[in-house]
Amino acid sequence: MRSYAGIREVVPGMNNLTVELDPAAPDADNLLQALRTGWHESDAASVSPRRIEIPVHYGGAAGCDLDEVARHTGLSVADVIRLHSGAEYTVYFLGFQPGFAYLGGMDPRLATPRRKQPRLEVSAGSVGIGGQQTGVYPLLSPGGWQLIGRTPLSLFDPARVPPSLLLPGDAVRFVNVSEGP
Repeated sequence: MRSYAGIREVVPGMNNLTVELDPAAPDADNLLQALRTGWHESDAASVSPRRIEIPVHYGGAAGCDLDEVARHTGLSVADVIRLHSGAEYTVYFLGFQPGFAYLGGMDPRLATPRRKQPRLEVSAGSVGIGGQQTGVYPLLSPGGWQLIGRTPLSLFDPARVPPSLLLPGDAVRFVNVSEGP
């Protein structure tokens, strides 16, 4: 991104971009126009996404909320797995913890509220649903998403370049490697 005098900070969000301007900056109107022009001329949106497949063992101890998601949605466990693994997701942004990718593009029929009482420990690699999004916990942490499975992949490794397996804009598919449904 080009630098503009008068910009204090740029903070990307899931569906927005916050630009903090210096109130003492001269000619704020021209700065705003330059930002709009830069946004429209940017080729960032035309970059081809990396395509990443994530193997998932659905259900069992790793996916202890799979039955709850099926009950909440009125779908069978097999349908939850089929719909979850049948979509292509987009990494909206990374947040919550290093390497935690918020993934959009989940079938709306799978939307399930977060747990009322978060768990104190969610294992690294746990695949969960939180509202209308899905994601994978990259590290052991507390968490309140409904857990439906687990992947053996390491999503965050500080020794790897880049340390996060998933990056904003990536296209992600979950691959069902479970036995059964």
